[in-house]
Amino acid sequence: MSDLPDLPADASGPAGAPAGRRTKSAGTDPDKPESEAERRRRRAQFLRDLAEARELRARVQPRRAKAARLRHAMRMRTFRW
Repeated sequence: MSDLPDLPADASGPAGAPAGRRTKSAGTDPDKPESEAERRRRRAQFLRDLAEARELRARVQPRRAKAARLRHAMRMRTFRW
């Protein structure tokens, strides 16, 4: 059993698109610049996905994740403020 939440039936998006990915609606003008709020919303979603991917990688590759943590700690100890 996966520990990931189940997606609702309508979250699959358009045919052929990956689950969870949604394209802009057909009524949106491609030449019109997106709003600042929309850009921030998309950026926040991207950062959430990135953090989730890093956590998943750390779970499935614990040795590599430990080595990365040790390298990061070493960089932080040797960094001069």
